[in-house]
Amino acid sequence: MARKSVGLPTGVELRNGVLRIRFSWNGKRCSETVPFPPTQAGITSAARLRNQVVSLIEHQLFDGAKHAELFPDSTNVAHVVSQAGQSFGEYAQIWLNSRSITEGTRRGYKTCLNTWWMPKLAIVPMKQITTVFLRKLLAEIKWKSDGVKRNAMTKLSTILASAVQDGILPENPMEGLEQPRRTKKDPDPFTIDEADRIIEHIYKEPHWPTQIYGAYFEFAFYTGMRPGEILALRWDEVDLVNKTAHVCRVVALGEVHERTKTHEDRYVLLNDRALHALQFAKEYAARRLKGETALKELPYCFPPSKNSEFVKDTSDLHLRWKARLKELGIRYRRPYNARHTYATYCLMAGMAPAFIAKQLGHSVQILLSTYARWLDSSNDWIEMEKLKVAPKMPQA
Repeated sequence: MARKSVGLPTGVELRNGVLRIRFSWNGKRCSETVPFPPTQAGITSAARLRNQVVSLIEHQLFDGAKHAELFPDSTNVAHVVSQAGQSFGEYAQIWLNSRSITEGTRRGYKTCLNTWWMPKLAIVPMKQITTVFLRKLLAEIKWKSDGVKRNAMTKLSTILASAVQDGILPENPMEGLEQPRRTKKDPDPFTIDEADRIIEHIYKEPHWPTQIYGAYFEFAFYTGMRPGEILALRWDEVDLVNKTAHVCRVVALGEVHERTKTHEDRYVLLNDRALHALQFAKEYAARRLKGETALKELPYCFPPSKNSEFVKDTSDLHLRWKARLKELGIRYRRPYNARHTYATYCLMAGMAPAFIAKQLGHSVQILLSTYARWLDSSNDWIEMEKLKVAPKMPQA
């Protein structure tokens, strides 16, 4: 017998040994296969699911998204979406393909979409994405942190804002939703003593090819350049006579990009310690290739210890960094804190904020907001010195 419904609960049928449920939605009769065995327990589960669907329909809570959620293998899902208009998944893919962005940014969007939004929104028609719909969705998702939630909301808002410009949505449904506040961690710099101990320790590596990382970190601690900027620095951008380095490119995700993070070139003045690091790197290149053409064959100032022009994978660098800090008994902080160390050391030395900001490659406002604690502390004792000339208290 192909079909048997006698004795089964209302809306439940058995066809060719497979359980199905029937219900009416939007004036049409629907029939969906359910993943339950044709046993009494399976029949009970099918009836329970059918009652859930009917209840959702009665309360006007059943839509394309819920249909796909309850029946992910249904052949009717694509038809439901096409009838309701372009889905979010379709639009998001078109939007991403049309963007002129770096591969790193593109990868960031794809990861965010695939992790947080596609499981919930892929087949949802764009016109069904409202503020109320998103508010409920945000409450259902178990976010790893407020920072992750904020990032996901920001990226989704950017896509939906484009949908408004394209005339698909009347307004951006994300604009009415409050994002978690940005939590900014204070910089955690090393002391200069710690920095010098780290540098010296790496320079003394018994395996000489890895000594290049000592030069890398000395340069990082004494220029404040971003890690990707240092890895992308080429010898033809270094002027040892005028003691400057032209920062105009960056290494990101294993590729060299002809731009900086801020998309603005800058010249960094090189102090004696930075020049020492470059001199070591120059000698390292000559030793590695054993020839006068070393700088042509190794165009990047800080190549990896293994055969390659530039450091594409920083795992080896990070691994050695972590191990050396442990050997020295220095509390672990990520290598990026070399940049913070340079910034705070300059502030404590009383250098002009405008000069420091120019060296670091960001605005004075960002410098002052990021390193306010060190800016204040550099002037505290100057203020205390004023007490020495304060009026003396009258003697009793």
